[in-house]
Amino acid sequence: MANSMSDSGQEALTEIRAHERECVLRYRAIEDSLERGSKRFDKIEHMLWGIYIALFFTVLVPQALRFME
Repeated sequence: MANSMSDSGQEALTEIRAHERECVLRYRAIEDSLERGSKRFDKIEHMLWGIYIALFFTVLVPQALRFME
């Protein structure tokens, strides 16, 4: 009976270790996904600043040119 308990404990420990390995892989995948999302967000932010600059020049520069005439 003691041997049966030891086998059960060893089996549980093996399953826990396997579970921990799987969790490490999942967390790495999550971190990679978050990193890609962060890079994508940075790219969108730069594009948005470009749009702000374009709007500035298309709205204010023509008005300034009209004012100079």
